[in-house]
Amino acid sequence: MSQSQYLKMLEKEIQKINRKIDLKILQGEKYSKEAREHKLLLKKVRYHTRQGFMNRFIDLFFRRDILKGNSYA
Repeated sequence: MSQSQYLKMLEKEIQKINRKIDLKILQGEKYSKEAREHKLLLKKVRYHTRQGFMNRFIDLFFRRDILKGNSYA
């Protein structure tokens, strides 16, 4: 399974859990188990989409949209 397929699968699982949580909220039920699952899935997504410090640093200073917005650049 490629990383993009894995991330899509995680996103689908997050959406399923979100629907379960929404239903439980509307019914007045507790949803702590689903909230833990949701949190774990979000951690997995963040882990697989994270960037290194240097990538973030370069993106911060060399993004084209930032440079276009400045009249002095």
